[in-house]
Amino acid sequence: MSLAALAAWLDWTAWLWISWLVLLCVINLVSWSTNLFSFPGNWLIVLTTAIYAYFFPESPSAGIGWLGIGILAALAVLGEIIEFVAGAAMAGKRGASRRAMALAVVGTMVGSIVGAIFTIPIPILGPMLGAMAGGAAGAFSGAWVGEIWKGKSVEEGVNVGTGALLGRLLGTSGKLLVGAVMVVVAAVDALY
Repeated sequence: MSLAALAAWLDWTAWLWISWLVLLCVINLVSWSTNLFSFPGNWLIVLTTAIYAYFFPESPSAGIGWLGIGILAALAVLGEIIEFVAGAAMAGKRGASRRAMALAVVGTMVGSIVGAIFTIPIPILGPMLGAMAGGAAGAFSGAWVGEIWKGKSVEEGVNVGTGALLGRLLGTSGKLLVGAVMVVVAAVDALY
């Protein structure tokens, strides 16, 4: 290793940049995981990355450009579309009322949080899987209650609730997949 390479390696500004890059990746991963709780995790990735791009603008060697932010925003929109279409299509195909769909959304949020809390003792993946399962169960329960409240039979409520549950699982999976791509795009764009 040459003296110039060693001096570059010991350069504190490089270490500072690396620290901020690692922090960006950690925050983006945490933001991504909030999708499990029906929070706008993908939009938090866009926001965090835009703040990073403001303070570390694109340069010939590294940094995030505004084109990268635009790509992340487009991916976030795609994730929202996937989540909405999957949830609405599955419940709507089974004849869900607006009330059932609204209560399915509320049930998803409550179920995600409760599911995550109950699975905290399981290290790392427990809360994530608990949030997803709880969200699906909450979507089912909310849709079922909405249909029963509307005066439909228990069987019709179960049918619509099952559609809401499947839609929630598909929608969340699609949104998580898009969010994972966003995390990678942000990290790669920041490095190159």
